Amino acid sequence: MAELTAVSETSGTTDPFEQHRQLMFGISYRMLGTVTDAEDVLQETWLRWRRADRGAVRDPRGYLVRAVTRTAIDQMRRSRARREEYVGPWLPEPLLVTSDVPAESSLLGESLGMAVLVMMETLSPLERAVFVLHEVFGFSFPEVAAAVDRSETAARQLGSRARRHVRLGRRRFEPDRRQVREITERFLAACFNGDVASLMAVLAPDVTMWADGNGRAETPRAPLHGAAAIAEYFASVAGSYPAGITVRLREQYDGTPAAVLAAPAGVFAVVVVDVGLSDDGRPHITAVRAVRSPEKLGRVPAGS
Repeated sequence: MAELTAVSETSGTTDPFEQHRQLMFGISYRMLGTVTDAEDVLQETWLRWRRADRGAVRDPRGYLVRAVTRTAIDQMRRSRARREEYVGPWLPEPLLVTSDVPAESSLLGESLGMAVLVMMETLSPLERAVFVLHEVFGFSFPEVAAAVDRSETAARQLGSRARRHVRLGRRRFEPDRRQVREITERFLAACFNGDVASLMAVLAPDVTMWADGNGRAETPRAPLHGAAAIAEYFASVAGSYPAGITVRLREQYDGTPAAVLAAPAGVFAVVVVDVGLSDDGRPHITAVRAVRSPEKLGRVPAGS
């Protein structure tokens, strides 16, 4: 990937590909959910750009957005076929503010947390492309239609369907970052100690946990439902964490915390929780998403 070495936005480059690299990476990551796939899409787009007749390209930004979108749609179809062989739940690759990505400001547009990226997995490739371009990056429907090679009417219909699917799962309660940090810390302390009572105190009765290990990590291969089942699971594995494991709370690109569990050998897991309100008005955890798949943790920094 030497040809895709990052170029600073202040380097004064006049190459449109480098000028719009961050935008293209943001589109492809949000469509695909992994940095590796997003970088593959950028590589294919760069090759297409290199072969293009530059004199015939009147709108380089529009050309590149169309190229990266269509390449990402193709990649999404291929990756979905691969996921049929994936072992256990699939979660997006964690992308934290300090992660090793082409540029930390590359996620332009509205930030999307892991929960929304998971919900977007229910969308078709075309629906997801329209949602990302219009809802996240603010492209007009004529621009979106050109990018996905559909009529404007069809693009609007795709966008409407996508919004209905994604908004079905949006939370009514938006906790502040302090609440999320505090309850995440309490949850993880209880996990390490195998403290069932403390786990039950922070988990919603109908909480669900997804653990992405792809068969390479000791994680449940099906989602766990209910506070009792999740508390029992963590009580059973409390003594199996690596020696010297530490927890650092880092910021995701949507501004919410993610817990990085690091051992001397490297990052052990990234844990993200959703927080809602109990019937008596107390914040509690409504969803847990834990990424343990080694190929999704290599870019997550273990240090402070």
